[in-house]
Amino acid sequence: MLDYHLHLWPHGQRDTAPTLEQVAAYCDRAAAAGIHEIALTEHLFRFAQADRLLRGFWEDEPDAALRASMENYWDEHARADLDAYVECALAAKDAGLPVVLGLEVDYYRGRMDDVVTLLAGYPFDVLLGSVHWIGTWRFDDVGDAVSMAQWSTRQVDAAWGDYVTAIEELAATSACDVLAHPDLVKAAGHRPAAPEECWDRLVEAAVRSGMAAELSSAGWRKPAQEAYPAPGLLARLVSGGVPLTTASDAHRLADVAHRAVDLARMLDDLEVGSLRAFRARRPVDVPVGTAAVGS
Repeated sequence: MLDYHLHLWPHGQRDTAPTLEQVAAYCDRAAAAGIHEIALTEHLFRFAQADRLLRGFWEDEPDAALRASMENYWDEHARADLDAYVECALAAKDAGLPVVLGLEVDYYRGRMDDVVTLLAGYPFDVLLGSVHWIGTWRFDDVGDAVSMAQWSTRQVDAAWGDYVTAIEELAATSACDVLAHPDLVKAAGHRPAAPEECWDRLVEAAVRSGMAAELSSAGWRKPAQEAYPAPGLLARLVSGGVPLTTASDAHRLADVAHRAVDLARMLDDLEVGSLRAFRARRPVDVPVGTAAVGS
């Protein structure tokens, strides 16, 4: 098994320099759950280098409350140094820890060429592609009252459609390797009555782009109370030949390898025998393996 989506800092925490000891603790916890390799995939927007490149993307938002919420969120997060993060991950690899270097990269409409240029200067193994906001609406930020209030004024079907369109656009950029939490739009618990059309579009986006898709336990920690992706979407991805990674999307040590055994069972039910790992952004297929009971 893999845990290919791990963060070093919780949301809201003032970022401190990453340490080899912190990464080693993540590796130890993962190994105890039957995980044989982890990927460090901190959010790009947590780094000062991204701040200089992307700050102000929210300025065209007509809703003043959403605009202010995004600016405050950005200011709270864009504090770490990308070079120090990369150096720590490379030191962990040099020390023999089962770590690959990655990032979680959000979709910035009209700015992805700049993102690609920035990231090309670093030796990343894997880049996760994510959509966490529609315009400046952080639809999955269940702790933000401004964001959650939008669900009472928007149509669920339209929100899902806008989310899938953003995923399609992100996938078409070829900027990333893995579609992270592919149906994240359900995080707050809102689902269309008939999601199949959206599921089919998500599968097609993955197939056209050649990207892998992530099977993540993080949805069980959200109001959605379901893994990402939903069983129906997961079955479609497998049927479509889309390779998979597995992940906890942990932002703290306690959540590393969260419910890995349940993810392994989902894969086994669909007779998935291999996962997609990465080296220098090149795909490598590895056996699923077995997660420890109780992880």
